Amino acid sequence: MGAATIVFDLDGTLVDTAPDLVDTLNVVFAREKLPPVPFERARNLIGGGARRMIERGLQDEGRSCTPAECDRLYTKFIDYYAAHIADRSRPFAGAEAALDRLAATGARLAICTNKLEWLSVKLLDALGLAERFLAICGQDTFAVQKPHPDILRKTIERAGGRLDHAIMVGDSDNDIRTARAAGVPVVAVDFGYTDIPVSRLSPDRIIGSFADLPAAVDELLGARQDGMRTAVDASGRLSY
Repeated sequence: MGAATIVFDLDGTLVDTAPDLVDTLNVVFAREKLPPVPFERARNLIGGGARRMIERGLQDEGRSCTPAECDRLYTKFIDYYAAHIADRSRPFAGAEAALDRLAATGARLAICTNKLEWLSVKLLDALGLAERFLAICGQDTFAVQKPHPDILRKTIERAGGRLDHAIMVGDSDNDIRTARAAGVPVVAVDFGYTDIPVSRLSPDRIIGSFADLPAAVDELLGARQDGMRTAVDASGRLSY
C-alpha cells in the first residue's frame, strides 16, 4: 500500500505557539488601548487563524469591528507576529522524537494548518523542523481552510501520499471535523488549544503524550487496512 502520510496541525498540536500568539494579540490590543485578553482565555482562541483570534478577542470585550477595521488589526498582528514568531514558541515535549520514529518507518510527514503558509514555514524554519515535512500547507495555500476537507486532501496529495493511507493529527474540533469530512482517521492530542475537551469530540484516538503517537498511528492504519480487506473479501473479488 506504500508509505503512510501523517498530517499534523501546527498550533497547539505540534508546536506550543500560544506564548507568541497571545503576546502578539495583546501587543496589538494595547496599541489600540484595549485591555489584554487573559492568557488561558486567549490560548483557546487559537486555531481558526489570526483574524478569527482578533475577532473573538474583541467579542470577549463586547466589541466588534468592521471588515476594514479587522483588516487593519490583522495587518498589525501579522507584522508583529512575523518578527516574534519563535521568541517563546517551542515543539511540544516528545514531538521531535515522534517525528523521528514515524520517519524511520518511511512515513510521509506534512503540515495542514489555518496559519498562513509563509508564517508556518518561517516558524518551522526557526525551530529547525521545516525539512522534516514534504508539504507545509496553510489557509492561503489552496484558498480554503479547515474545516473544509479540501485543505487536507490537497495537503496529502502535495506530500505525495494517498487519502486511503493517511492519518490526521490535531487538537481541536476544526481538525476533527476536517478529517471526518475528508474520510481520514484522526488522532487528537489532549494538551492543545480548545475550549471543548477532545474527549467530547470523538476522534479515533486520543493521546496525552507524543510518545503514544506511533502506536496510535499503527493501530489506526492496521484497522483501516483490515477494514479494506474485509470489504474486498465481501465483494468476492479478492481475499487476503
